[in-house]
Amino acid sequence: MKFTLLFPKFSLLIAIVFTVASCAEKKQGPPPTPEITVVEVIQKDVPIYRQFVGQVYGNADIPIRARVAGFLEGIHFDEGFKVKKGQLLYSIDPSEYDSKVATQEGYLAEANTSLAKTKSDLDRIEPLAKINAVSQSDLDAARANYNAALAYVDAMEANLTFAKINLGYCWIKSPLNGIIGDTEARVGEFVGQNPNPVILNTVSITDSVRVEFYLAEAEYIRLARVLKQIRGLNEGGKAKRVPNLGLILADGSTFKYKGIINFVNREVDPETGSILIQSTFPNPDFLLKPGQYAKVVVKIQEVKDGLLIPQRCVMELQNQYSVYVVGSDNKVESRQIDPGDTIGDMLLVKDGLKPGDKVVIDALQKVSSGMVVNPKVTEFKSQTNVKE
Repeated sequence: MKFTLLFPKFSLLIAIVFTVASCAEKKQGPPPTPEITVVEVIQKDVPIYRQFVGQVYGNADIPIRARVAGFLEGIHFDEGFKVKKGQLLYSIDPSEYDSKVATQEGYLAEANTSLAKTKSDLDRIEPLAKINAVSQSDLDAARANYNAALAYVDAMEANLTFAKINLGYCWIKSPLNGIIGDTEARVGEFVGQNPNPVILNTVSITDSVRVEFYLAEAEYIRLARVLKQIRGLNEGGKAKRVPNLGLILADGSTFKYKGIINFVNREVDPETGSILIQSTFPNPDFLLKPGQYAKVVVKIQEVKDGLLIPQRCVMELQNQYSVYVVGSDNKVESRQIDPGDTIGDMLLVKDGLKPGDKVVIDALQKVSSGMVVNPKVTEFKSQTNVKE
């Protein structure tokens, strides 16, 4: 009797369970299509830059030397400030050279006295020789003595001039308008010969500066081709140079003036495989100082209609580079690419993509080939592009 009563209840419970399970299966359905961020391949002209470490020099760096030896008597300038051409910089004790001038003046006076005597003797003998009152040998001797005295006077005058020149070297003046540096000698020091300072200071012209850097041989060849393109002719037929160099300073800032290449060394250094390049930059604010280091930014070439994608889109495995591309049917495809130069945080693609292709950027671990996605196009804003 009890079994008969329980059976209908058990059947009802089973029916309820199957009904609930059936409803749950109907509610699950297919999973939603994932939304994936993509960027479009950009096509534009792409300038290719390279950076090289360069050193700054003054447009003219003139060493100031003591041309005579002696004790430094005075310093007549403020270190690190501007000086003018002809301005007195140093003075050396002139006592020794004053005395040499006085000595040479005495020798010259003696030579002039001897010249006067020989001239008098010759003037006296010549009339007598005409009337045969003296022999021809006496006349020849008088003429020889006069010529010797005349040459001696010339020699003494040259010695006096030399002594005065050396005396003048006791006052050292600036050869040009520029900025003078720190003095290498102080008052009271003996200068003008080793081991004492021979170069006392340096005066530099820095309203424009030279920046020298080195290029590898391959880079030089690429640059040489560009130089032919940017160089033209002025009306006078002389070569003109277009400012196309940038400069990045030690604090990471970009120097606001452009420079030009004005010198390429005649040979490649066989030991380093590099070649010296000299450039010139205007420096009206006198921000650049000789001895500084800076990065020279050189435009090596410009790729016409180049294809750019963010570097974050690229996967690399065993030197094989690939990206995920979302097609028009919203299916993901893994595609091999041939990478070119990096432009900041962008990559120049030589082959494998075409303009407008949609490339996956931020979900590389979430997608695979053949997967259907909902692409969401976003604009990638580069933060590190080198600007011209």
